[in-house]
Amino acid sequence: MISKNAGKKVLVALSGGVDSSVAALLLKTAGYQVEGAYMRCWSSGAYCTTDTDQADAIKVASKLEIPFHVFDYERQYKQKVIDYFFSEYARGRTPNPDVMCNKEIKFGLFLEEAQKRSFDYVATGHYARVHMFDRGSKMDDVNGHKSKIINHRSGDGLLTGLDHQKDQSLEKFRLFAGLDREKDQSYFLYKLGQKQLAKAIFPLGRLTKIEVRKLAKKFGLPTADKKDSTGICFVGPANIRELLLNKISSKEGEIVDVNGEVLGKHIGLPFYTIGQREGLGISKNVPYYVAGKDETSNKLIVVPFGHKALFKKSFFAEKADWIDGRGPKLPQKLEVKLRYRANNVLATVKTTLPGRLLVSLEKPQRAITPGQAAVFYKGNELIGGATVTSVVD
Repeated sequence: MISKNAGKKVLVALSGGVDSSVAALLLKTAGYQVEGAYMRCWSSGAYCTTDTDQADAIKVASKLEIPFHVFDYERQYKQKVIDYFFSEYARGRTPNPDVMCNKEIKFGLFLEEAQKRSFDYVATGHYARVHMFDRGSKMDDVNGHKSKIINHRSGDGLLTGLDHQKDQSLEKFRLFAGLDREKDQSYFLYKLGQKQLAKAIFPLGRLTKIEVRKLAKKFGLPTADKKDSTGICFVGPANIRELLLNKISSKEGEIVDVNGEVLGKHIGLPFYTIGQREGLGISKNVPYYVAGKDETSNKLIVVPFGHKALFKKSFFAEKADWIDGRGPKLPQKLEVKLRYRANNVLATVKTTLPGRLLVSLEKPQRAITPGQAAVFYKGNELIGGATVTSVVD
């Protein structure tokens, strides 16, 4: 029997890790014509693992007997991700480079390259799910019979494919959290739109990390026991402060508590983020955390753990991106995720000015941080997100 996926070409972003390795395995098993590619985006610094990761990606491609490519995006990565990263810190905000990396590199340059080479889809090892719905189906009918979703064979959990046989102009693509709640990475994908999701496959969306490791070992993939990567997208476990010190000039100042008592010295406000504990150099019997920055007086404000100044109920957000291209009717109650792996919190979201959202949380949340992503969900469905700009006291 010929697979319905036969003839469909998929370019898999092989990072040299176990997740993308298993993604390629599943797609090949499902009958797709699979090729792998490694993106070189960073090649400097003691923390760089580019050469090792590329070598591991080559080993995986060899094991799976699939063609392999290397794309050099270092210049574009610096322009589109690293420069944004530094500029946000210079403004006193804490950016999320992984969000920008997914938009500009993995589902920007990489997708464009795949389409130039006549691939039908791109795939990554993200723990997320894409569902395809007829445009006439109701938005809340997430389990409706009209959905065309990634299916899995019972027992071994191998992907059997995405049904993209119909005219995609008649379809609507929706993004959902991965079923493994500990590994769900939908948060980092909120800037993707219909054009990107129409060409994206996330084979790991219905698997757990444990299942992924088991599959890697079962099929003898060379990355089966490789540790998960940490740190900035493509850069690895770099010392953030070390990177910033080489790029951003700032002025030292006082660290004070909410009563104005001087507790120490800071090396520059851009080098600290809301909720930070490490690196403050405060000698007290209880740990202190960054609660705010006074740009006028150049003072870093800290409070002990549990202090009410760390918890806020409202914030403004801008530069919203909506999966459907339009966004929901506002005001509306939605769930919001304020950081990766944080629990979703119920909130009322409304527009105050064109392009500006006011998000009012039902329960105060700790360390809401300007520059970070506020991502909106309806249940398991991600509907969009925006960048936190300021917190309301």
